[in-house]
Amino acid sequence: MKTLDDLLGEGVSGRRVLVRADLNVPFDKNDLGVISDDGRIRAVLPTLIALRDAGARVIVCSHLGRPKGAPDPKYTLGPVATRLGELLGNPVVFAEDTVGASAQAAAGALLDGQVLLLENLRFNAGETSKDDAVRGAFADELAALAEYYVDDAFGAVHRKHASVYDVAARLPHYAGGLVLKEVEVLRKVTESPEQPYVVVLGGSKVSDKLAVIQALLPKVDKLLVGGGMCFTFLKAQGHEVGKSLLEAEMISTCADLLSQADGRIVLPVDVVAATAFDASAEHEVVDISDIPADRLGLDIGPKSVALFAETIGSAKTVFWNGPMGVFELAPFAAGTRGVAEAITKIDGFSVVGGGDSAAAVRTLGIDESGFGHISTGGGASLEYLEGKSLPGVSALES
Repeated sequence: MKTLDDLLGEGVSGRRVLVRADLNVPFDKNDLGVISDDGRIRAVLPTLIALRDAGARVIVCSHLGRPKGAPDPKYTLGPVATRLGELLGNPVVFAEDTVGASAQAAAGALLDGQVLLLENLRFNAGETSKDDAVRGAFADELAALAEYYVDDAFGAVHRKHASVYDVAARLPHYAGGLVLKEVEVLRKVTESPEQPYVVVLGGSKVSDKLAVIQALLPKVDKLLVGGGMCFTFLKAQGHEVGKSLLEAEMISTCADLLSQADGRIVLPVDVVAATAFDASAEHEVVDISDIPADRLGLDIGPKSVALFAETIGSAKTVFWNGPMGVFELAPFAAGTRGVAEAITKIDGFSVVGGGDSAAAVRTLGIDESGFGHISTGGGASLEYLEGKSLPGVSALES
């Protein structure tokens, strides 16, 4: 695939370049105008700065949340435009629509080195439509705003959406540095990981991670399972899990996986069990064989952290996706913190697989420099590891 460096080598001064970014950032639950984690904005800065400094007229597009194909004030990218301008050191022009009059006027008025952000792509139903003609019509309008297309939104490349897949067929297209780096890293951990190779999976549901577990199990030395998903595995081992999250329909599947793994799947040996899903709820550390019937597990316990850390410490390659507990609530953050800190200390290469894992690193104040790579795309990372074709990457390669 052609790269941003190829485009810069061709010269972009005075040219309009459409950049698909992933600016799907989280907001403060108590103030929807305040961005709680600007990591995804920062991740695309190198591409935007390179284009700006080369004199390009930069048009940035992104989605935010899941609006229903129509404008919704809850999902406006207005605050993102403000923050992006602060990080770039220059105000960012903001269009009040995606491909309408505001976007067309703003794109036409751009000066060399200026940056424009379009309103949320998903305010237009054509962005996510499964109808090729509808999606293509929206892509035509997006492509008409620019002369070149750069995809630097790795977090969206697993979606066959207009701005990710169809626009690339309509304009000369290039991969941004972020997309290139992500693909390079994921190829490394799937095709040639240095052994021992340890994968750490957390999150809520086994069903969400089943395909990646099946794909990785033949390749890993150890697969550590925490988070809410661990309770279905524990139930498959015969343990009672109280009111903990449980996917009853997945119990037999977990039993089969444990049988196939021949000891390579490592589960918690203790958990933090609480009376309610609440930071102020009464809680205690219990062994997995002693989870009270009226409590639910919200984090792995200290013995489990030590067990996981010991296993991680011997690894040369670690891939981590999913928190070990409800890290957003202080009493249930120690498991995620302990595992994250253990990963930062390995003598090898580590990858944080985006999503909640990346958010946990920043929320808990873990030193990001301790990780080999922090992905910006949790879903895209998992689908790549499953062996699926990513539409956005395929479009860039064509």
